[in-house]
Amino acid sequence: MARFLLVHGAAHGAWCWRDLLPALRALGHEARAIDLPSHGQDDTPPEGVTLEDYAQAILAALEPDTILVGHSMGGYPITRAAEIDATRVARLAYLCAYTPWPGMSLARMRFEAPSQPLLPAIRLAADEKTFTFDPARAPGIFYHDCPEGTADYALPRLTPQPVAPNGTAIALEHSPALPRSYILCEEDRAIPPEFQQTMAERFAPGDRHRLPCGHSPFFAMPDRLAALLDAIARA
Repeated sequence: MARFLLVHGAAHGAWCWRDLLPALRALGHEARAIDLPSHGQDDTPPEGVTLEDYAQAILAALEPDTILVGHSMGGYPITRAAEIDATRVARLAYLCAYTPWPGMSLARMRFEAPSQPLLPAIRLAADEKTFTFDPARAPGIFYHDCPEGTADYALPRLTPQPVAPNGTAIALEHSPALPRSYILCEEDRAIPPEFQQTMAERFAPGDRHRLPCGHSPFFAMPDRLAALLDAIARA
């Protein structure tokens, strides 16, 4: 049995793990998902949220020997949490996620990709402290291969995404030495699969994995994702 803590990506919340949590538990694992500050049911005003706030929320929920799973933007806060306290982290698992590079914020890393499929969907607030995703474009970007009704469930739950966490680089001192896995999503329309491959190349060959799906495998194929995480935990 392994212990998983699931951390969502930009504008999402713990609700996005709805189908994966029972799938992991059915395999005998302990699994929990949290809302980062200002996301989901957390009512922190998003305008002042920082990457450090994200990391502290993860640490508050982190138990010993936990596999931290970060989706998309969630790759940055799980890494920062591991930098603060690596002793409780059994493994970092990046699910079609940004993996921090030295000196680069997430916003800077995004422009290392060969294309920018998210940019047309981003709506920056007037104060430039948050952004949202265009509800007309979000289904085709995030949920194109998910079961019918997924977008209807997800869109009302999306929240404004704080800008500050995306503009913060992470000093990488402890996390690179931890066991790490990357799960590439081959049909992703949010983070180009080619760029995911570039990020995954910094992982050991045995820690690189692939799923034939888009950006939301927790909706598109939760059982298959659970089986892969189970295999990663057993390895």
